[in-house]
Amino acid sequence: MSDTKAPAVTVPKSDPHAQDLEVVPLRNYGRWIAAAAALLALVGLIGSLAKNDNLHWDVVGHYLFADLIFDGLATTLWLTAAAMALGLGLGTLIAVMRLSSSPVLYGLATVFVWFFRGTPLLVQIIFWGYAAALYQYVKVGVPFTDITFFQAETNSLLTPAIAALLALGLNEAAYASEIVRAGIQSVDPGQTEAAHSLGMRPALTMRRIVLPQAMRVIIPPMGNETINMLKMTALVSVISAHDLMSNIQDVYAQNYQVIPMLVVASLWYLALVTLLSVPQAWLERRYGRGTTRAGYVSPFRRMLGGAVERIGKNSKEESR
Repeated sequence: MSDTKAPAVTVPKSDPHAQDLEVVPLRNYGRWIAAAAALLALVGLIGSLAKNDNLHWDVVGHYLFADLIFDGLATTLWLTAAAMALGLGLGTLIAVMRLSSSPVLYGLATVFVWFFRGTPLLVQIIFWGYAAALYQYVKVGVPFTDITFFQAETNSLLTPAIAALLALGLNEAAYASEIVRAGIQSVDPGQTEAAHSLGMRPALTMRRIVLPQAMRVIIPPMGNETINMLKMTALVSVISAHDLMSNIQDVYAQNYQVIPMLVVASLWYLALVTLLSVPQAWLERRYGRGTTRAGYVSPFRRMLGGAVERIGKNSKEESR
């Protein structure tokens, strides 16, 4: 390598007023006009909704914090957490199977993804909810013999909540497996070869070397899957799983206030999605350290267009 240094760039000092020059940022007047028009339209829409008597805001306020709504929220939250845990765990296993050199493991994983990703989630929820119509009893024993180790009625085992969990979890596993597989394949194969050369077994290599690096690719879409799962729990209302949407439907089936009750559901879903976006952004920044994703800026700060930074900078200059 050469030890020569690049020549330093010098600023000509012929102009005595060169030090008095101030860099002024470009004024994007079109951007501000578009923002003002969008804000005006948003204020008009909010004002129109606020004055609309058909929304019955008194009904919305009455049921927004009702006990029945909180019971549905609890079911929605645990269904989301349990289905994502089941989907991520099983999806990781299926992703590893699809990357396996064994044709049997690859074939089983491929068929699983093909089936659960190829059929609508609503159909799967209804199937699990009415599985007793196909099998009245669940038996575990030796095939082609009368030896039975366990037997129970299907309806007693597959309650609406368990049926919803199986449908959501298995469906999520099919999608999560593709996300995890893409993350694993994004890691340089040289990392695996180096680990094997050090005597690490494949399972240990996957857990300690490959998966931590794959998280940079896995976290963003998996965060979106979590938010999508939260909203997809509304589909389990078709089997009366007592989630938020199920309880909302029970209420407007009695008082016939469909639109106000849907507003209640929308407000709670928006609040929960907003809360889930915070840890997602934190995880993206954490696992994106050392990459371009490390400079992730929250949507709120981006919408302000750097106004917060300019205000902070001006306040520091004034304090000096």
